[in-house]
Amino acid sequence: MRSIEAERLRSDDLGSNSWKHWGPYLSERQWGTVREDYSASGTAWEYLSHDHARSRAYRWGEDGLAGFSDAEQRLCVSLALWNERDPILKERLFGLTNSEGNHGEDVKELYYYLDATPTHSYLRMLYKYPQAAFPYQRLVEENRQRGIGAPEFELLDTGVFGDERYFDVFVEYAQVSPGDILLRITAHNRGPSAAPLHVLPGVCFRNTWSWNGTQEKPRLSRVGGTCIAAAHATLGEYYVHCDGAPRILFCDNESNAPLLWGASASTAFPKDSINARIVNSDSGAVNPAGSGTKAAAWYQGEVAAHGTLEVCIRISRDNLQQPFEQFASLFARRREEADEFYGSLQIGIESEDARLVQRQAFAGMIWSKQYYYFDIPEWLRGDPAQPPPPRERRRGRNAEWTHLNNADIVSMPDKWEYPWYAAWDLAFHCLPLALIDPEFAKEQLVLLTREWYMHPNGQMPAYEWAFGDANPPVHAWATWRVYQIDRNHRGGRGDIEFLERVFHKLMLNFTWWVNRKDAEGKNVFQGGFLGLDNIGVFDRSAQLPTGGHIDQSDGTSWMAMYSLNLMRIALELALHNRVYEDIATKFFEHFLQIAEAMSSMGGERVELWDEADKFFYDVLHLPSGHQVKLKVRSMVGLIPLFAVETLEPELLDRLPNFKRRLKWFLAYRPDLAALVSHWNDMGRGQRRLLSLLRGHRMKRLLHRMLDETEFLSDYGIRALSRVHAEHPYVFNVDGTDLTVHYQPAESDSGVFGGNSNWRGPIWFPVNFLLIESLQKFHHYYGEDFTIECPVGSGRLITLEAAAAELSARLTRLFLRDATGKRAVFGSDPRLQTDPHFRDYLLFYEYFHGDSGRGVGASHQTGWTGLVAKLLMPRARDSSDGTRRPPSQPTAPPA
Repeated sequence: MRSIEAERLRSDDLGSNSWKHWGPYLSERQWGTVREDYSASGTAWEYLSHDHARSRAYRWGEDGLAGFSDAEQRLCVSLALWNERDPILKERLFGLTNSEGNHGEDVKELYYYLDATPTHSYLRMLYKYPQAAFPYQRLVEENRQRGIGAPEFELLDTGVFGDERYFDVFVEYAQVSPGDILLRITAHNRGPSAAPLHVLPGVCFRNTWSWNGTQEKPRLSRVGGTCIAAAHATLGEYYVHCDGAPRILFCDNESNAPLLWGASASTAFPKDSINARIVNSDSGAVNPAGSGTKAAAWYQGEVAAHGTLEVCIRISRDNLQQPFEQFASLFARRREEADEFYGSLQIGIESEDARLVQRQAFAGMIWSKQYYYFDIPEWLRGDPAQPPPPRERRRGRNAEWTHLNNADIVSMPDKWEYPWYAAWDLAFHCLPLALIDPEFAKEQLVLLTREWYMHPNGQMPAYEWAFGDANPPVHAWATWRVYQIDRNHRGGRGDIEFLERVFHKLMLNFTWWVNRKDAEGKNVFQGGFLGLDNIGVFDRSAQLPTGGHIDQSDGTSWMAMYSLNLMRIALELALHNRVYEDIATKFFEHFLQIAEAMSSMGGERVELWDEADKFFYDVLHLPSGHQVKLKVRSMVGLIPLFAVETLEPELLDRLPNFKRRLKWFLAYRPDLAALVSHWNDMGRGQRRLLSLLRGHRMKRLLHRMLDETEFLSDYGIRALSRVHAEHPYVFNVDGTDLTVHYQPAESDSGVFGGNSNWRGPIWFPVNFLLIESLQKFHHYYGEDFTIECPVGSGRLITLEAAAAELSARLTRLFLRDATGKRAVFGSDPRLQTDPHFRDYLLFYEYFHGDSGRGVGASHQTGWTGLVAKLLMPRARDSSDGTRRPPSQPTAPPA
């Protein structure tokens, strides 16, 4: 029986009810983004700062605390708070810029996404607000003084939460029907004394009228004592009903030009007027006429010790006579429906703690949706009603992406630290999203291949700081995996139209890789940093200090994986259209050529595999013709495990043309035939294994990976072998030593800004791919193929068991251990034991390679949300297609 939320989701997918027309679509940081940067030199962080954000209208979007908006971000809802001690209203989340933080940019707030349904019928988050003055300056100064080798200075370190003197501010949204929105703000005083609190739920229209002078200006106006009418030319009319007797304050969502630039004012009541009215007690700051494009309902009071203040708002298309009738019961009903939806999904997850972790991971995925608007031609050209941008911009950042015009709801990595999409992050987001909302996951994968995203040359946009960077080509993998998950949702009926639609665009992207990233046309690839930031000796996306180029083990392996992914998709499509058998053959051949190049380079090329070390390395090609293996034992050398696929005899029998060509190819190219393992399954025919690694090499590589003195941590696979703690890799360039050593947490390298680190921490996306690869290898080799795990333990297990072991270690990051502690919280006793902290999860960007402590962006539920997929019972989750038939005999020895 379907849950009410599942039926609601289905009606939204069919278009009969637009539940997702409203959602948590505001950014948490619009300031400091490339979109808002109109500087000559591309200094986005400095051009529009946090301090300016209060007084300056944004061009391309809106941000706000606990924000909610329509799908085009026209009418925006958010929250502001004031404790009577802060110098400004708390309207948006504060953090350090890239140059201010001793480890790069970093949000310095405590907030948590606690619950959400995929239709946004119910959402809940928590913001922790100190009663003392927020330590803005101290956070900046202390982190500035700390060197790159010191830990970050966080909000909890400042002492402002001492004696429990803070408010837990819970923000909940519920939709009565699509577009009929309830907002409830509940502030709990956790402290021992009464404390003042001002709560200002607000609405504004995104400023669309100041830039070209052609847009009709929308209007907010007072209706009666506590209702705001919102009129917009395309959105229509809405009413904002405010419970109780707040004062309604109005101003305009426009820049304070005299304050910012000493220019003439476009309005007497600019964007920061409500801040001036409340914090500065300037009664003349807001519009006495009761109209504008920004408004707030001002609730103020003293909250008793351990007491509560509740504020209720309703936004609807109708001017309701009794808007708050049954308000509490409607919230209760939506919460019950959310429980029902997740209860059905979580059947088989016996641990209450695991259910809590998974549900908060899903909540973070849903809260991290954002309306992303960026029109590159207009951004380069400038707006008719504004001063022209500097001439340098036409030759600067993203100037070659003049086709790009984005205005969509996109899954973000982290709406403060990364409030812009990233191609490979988004691919990983789609797997957990597919478990709760397959249609949205599919829409996201289609989106990046659309003509207003993908470059005409076939390249996918990486991220707004440099759309032209190359991210790992994982889009085909994600497309195939989402197709499988969705097929399970649809009772075994796959969405062939979706698969075919994405596949055609991916072929263009594959061609771009082949043409642009294979320097010598020999099927060995150079992709740049490929998302692994500082993992190597050099910045692999920059001009090498030695000159020359690098043959990349990871770049080449990603392309082998890409070939297999596209081959597998083509075979699925060929079951419905025989034409695709030809294309499947093409990608089969591509894989074999890459595998041959990687396994035995031939000629004068140095092989990527090192037989002595039993590991893959990058190879540096110097201008002199000399070649050097860069013997950094890192994730770069494990990525070859990702390129693996099995071909079942039943599938081959259904595709006789492909089967015949495969046999011909293997018969007439015996040099390449050796790269395809196969064995006879009595009564079924030949099963094929396509992989860069077969038995011996795979075992040797896994021996490194599953060694706890090297890659294997209690919490997953490290990005760099721990052997480099005592034995750093050193490469000398013109008398200067470049060193790579094991760094389990924050980076001490400035490569790529220094805010991400691949020299030792645990990263979810690559760990997830390793788990899937082990499952695929097990599918071929079976129960007789065993490995020692951990190395040195004497414990021999199957590859399936090794995958389960790795999955368990990753989930151990979040789940309570036998002592009740969560590794993600590190050694902080408050986070581990305080009942108002211990069950609120943060899904960090990466994790300490030894302790499991969360590091980097604190809300990157994006790909760390993969933990939700890992927590699904394996018996229920057969979407990866690697289950062996019960009657199948064991595999032959390797």
